[in-house]
Amino acid sequence: MEFETLQKDMVAAMKARDKVRKDGISSLISAVKKAAIDQGCRDDIRPELVDQVILKELKTAKEQVDTCPDSRADLKEEYQARYDIINEYAPSLMTAQEVKVFLEEKFAEVLATKNKGQIMKAVMPQLKGKADGKVINQVVGELCS
Repeated sequence: MEFETLQKDMVAAMKARDKVRKDGISSLISAVKKAAIDQGCRDDIRPELVDQVILKELKTAKEQVDTCPDSRADLKEEYQARYDIINEYAPSLMTAQEVKVFLEEKFAEVLATKNKGQIMKAVMPQLKGKADGKVINQVVGELCS
């Protein structure tokens, strides 16, 4: 996801006077800017960084929806709207089957060791932001057994 796309969509939401959408996109933009400053690439924001931040924000929004009490329907609705907006921008993640095929192709020699820690250490940098960590862990566990 390009950072400029987020900015253009926020401007469009502002022109359409869609406050909920503008607030959701605005929170994404500020999170991306903060992450860029933390990494020292304030002027050149890479799409990979944007994707990582979007996935992190998506996870946070999902936790808010899940932990919100049912008695607060108004708040739950607000969290769900934010989650839906962030989900529109989230990159598609690899399925368990795709992760398994990727691991068998690229990491055959490491898989042969059957050492889960060593495999995860080698695999995670390659798949970060492309697949969910839980899915990767599950597939590696199956391949090690």
